[in-house]
Amino acid sequence: MGVNESELLEIAIAVAADAAATAYRMRAKAITQIDTKSTITDVVTAADRAVEQQVVAALRAVRPGDAILGEEFGDDGEVVAGQVRWIVDPIDGTVNYLYGLPQYAVSIAAEVDSEVVAGVVQNAATGTVWTAALGRGAWQGQTRLTGSAATGLERALVATGFAYAAQRRAHQGRVVAALLPHIRDIRRMGAAALDLCAAAQGNVDAYYEKGLAAWDLAAGGLIARESGLLVTGLSGAAAGPDLVLAAPPALHGPLHELLVELDAAGGP
Repeated sequence: MGVNESELLEIAIAVAADAAATAYRMRAKAITQIDTKSTITDVVTAADRAVEQQVVAALRAVRPGDAILGEEFGDDGEVVAGQVRWIVDPIDGTVNYLYGLPQYAVSIAAEVDSEVVAGVVQNAATGTVWTAALGRGAWQGQTRLTGSAATGLERALVATGFAYAAQRRAHQGRVVAALLPHIRDIRRMGAAALDLCAAAQGNVDAYYEKGLAAWDLAAGGLIARESGLLVTGLSGAAAGPDLVLAAPPALHGPLHELLVELDAAGGP
């Protein structure tokens, strides 16, 4: 099948809406069926698995030749040139989901030749939807997103997140402690995809985090980029597991320099 960004986005929006409804409906039952993954703090619920299976089945029904990478069940095979690969996070913010905090989302992106071309993030608790297609802007409903207009780091509200491993958290804590005197404040909301959308919408001025996986970054990263934010790693690196920094151009430079100085991409 060929690639049409608008068509892929429409598929993603429809599949995400159904998946978000399932996640919301399953919550009371799912939080009684909890396992852990990398550490005791890294939880997965029955809903994470059920929602991902639902998303995969829905994508297979409309685009059977595509590849799929999901957080819970991994990659379904080698991707060939020109093939669409869907990148799925069934519930981003599982700890929030567990505690009933309204910051958890379904994230679905379509990638072609390692470039994300369409993405949707839907907050399953509130129903809010953010979308983007490559070169066509980022949107929340009918509102086009343009990021924050902040120009001074000292007035910047910066979102971040923390890893599950204790040693990495300790390093991240030291970075935050050193960063705080230079900015307005920190927000830690617990769902990377929603953090990226918040930065795109200007609800926070910037966002950075170490340790994001492809499913954390794919859709939200496209939405942030299409809103006009710079989405990078540090010291010339691409955004990825070592670090993701999303900020408007006026803030990106000074925040980048500070994060390099604090070795935000370093540590365990």
